Amino acid sequence: MTKAGISSDFPYESHYVDVHGSKMHYVEQGQGNPILLLHGIPTSSFVWRNVIPHLATLGRCIAPDLIGFGKSDKPDIAYTVFEHINYIQQFIEELKLDKITLIMHGFGSIIGLDYAMRHENKCRGLVFYESYLRSFNGDEVSLPYQEQILSWQGQENISDLIMNGAQFIDKVIPQGTMRSLSEKEMDYYRQPFIKKGTGKPLTQYLHDLPNNDSKNNVNQMISDNSKKLMKSSLPKLLLYSVPGFITTIATVMWAKESLSNLEIVDIGEEFHYAQESDPELMGETISVWIQGIEQNT
Repeated sequence: MTKAGISSDFPYESHYVDVHGSKMHYVEQGQGNPILLLHGIPTSSFVWRNVIPHLATLGRCIAPDLIGFGKSDKPDIAYTVFEHINYIQQFIEELKLDKITLIMHGFGSIIGLDYAMRHENKCRGLVFYESYLRSFNGDEVSLPYQEQILSWQGQENISDLIMNGAQFIDKVIPQGTMRSLSEKEMDYYRQPFIKKGTGKPLTQYLHDLPNNDSKNNVNQMISDNSKKLMKSSLPKLLLYSVPGFITTIATVMWAKESLSNLEIVDIGEEFHYAQESDPELMGETISVWIQGIEQNT
């Protein structure tokens, strides 16, 4: 039985802003201080469609599509995480965002946390769900997630994904959701990669994923930002699910012991996409937390 608050509709007007010569797509709802929702890979702003209504009375909800994803352009770049960081920083500057509450999911947390740790004065609070909070050493992600990624990274010709990105969507997203998505919903996720040759952002994502190599550039960045996060006094909300994919109980315990001004909330039995299976609980939990930090500032 489908839980309340789940719709396959995406009833938001499309907006575009020029970033480094390419158009970045975003949707927005509400007014006030910005609430910036960063999606992970391989999704898009569509993943936040049923969460936004719970937050739009509290601020200006802005959900961009990372460059190369959703309805954003696909320029001829490598799509490294460092380029995503550069595009999101410029996106924030173009929209002149300040006093930002950052809501981060999956790979979007690497991008958002790097921005936040370099611009704490621009941020009001940080929300993490299925996020990379510390360097990878084996117990930060679940076994199913490790197996999923290794299965793709181990393919003889990972470049095939450039030509067949929709195939990646069809396998990865159902593995991360607690309910079966409709064809309409899956089509939203497939659409950016239907055209052959558009899957380059996906292949680079697989190359960039953190691993056990301490010399891995992404791993090192996560480690550096994790150390900064431990010193940050910004209000923080950590949402976690069981079994989850990225945020294990070990990571939850680490966060409880290591981070200040932190609230931790269990949002139930989920894999990687609680936005798809229980957006109402996720949205209401974040809403209560935002109202709380507003009362304390």
